[in-house]
Amino acid sequence: MSALAAVVFDLDGTLIDSAPDIHSAVNRLLAAEGRVLLSLDAAVGMIGDGAAKLVERAFAATGAAPASADLPDLTRRFLAYYQTDAVRLTRLYDGARETLAQLRGRDLALGICTNKPEAATHEILESLRLAPLFDAVVGGDSLDGIRKPDPRALLAVLERLHVAPAAAIMVGDNANDVQSARAVGMPVVVRAGGYSRTPAAELGADAVFDDFGRLPDILSGLR
Repeated sequence: MSALAAVVFDLDGTLIDSAPDIHSAVNRLLAAEGRVLLSLDAAVGMIGDGAAKLVERAFAATGAAPASADLPDLTRRFLAYYQTDAVRLTRLYDGARETLAQLRGRDLALGICTNKPEAATHEILESLRLAPLFDAVVGGDSLDGIRKPDPRALLAVLERLHVAPAAAIMVGDNANDVQSARAVGMPVVVRAGGYSRTPAAELGADAVFDDFGRLPDILSGLR
């Protein structure tokens, strides 16, 4: 087995609690379209598969799903709302910054593989002072039509890190992360309490954690 050289993280529900800002943006769109508003819990259950899927789910839950022809424009408007106020309520999970710094101190390369648009991802990383910790970022719109669970998104991060799958571990919070990692032969760890619609213990990961302080030892144990 190769020595661990890199760790690739999901973002929403794994490193950051971004649901309040996503919730605010989707409700602005729903209000503009005369729809009822979503609760925060309802919005959390729609996160994880990219902006278009979030918008589709939000409209389906508040009346009827949008016509296919209308979805691109609705998604664009949602993103405009979101990207103008993406870090007002978003916060890092406790211990995440310290753990990332510890992993960098072990000379591990760090990457982000998220279905969030790349521009918003960079904005959040900069605002939360995380950008210097990461060597590669692939968002949901970085590759034409490719996002998790398509393993090509994860492979793109590894390519930018110059690390083979055999020398990396994925850390996420939902089924997309587990499926992506399994498809490329990587171990995968999931954070409990994220945005998964399936309990973390049932996702089929190699390990589950709820305290970032435990993550470095878990990663070492997998290698």
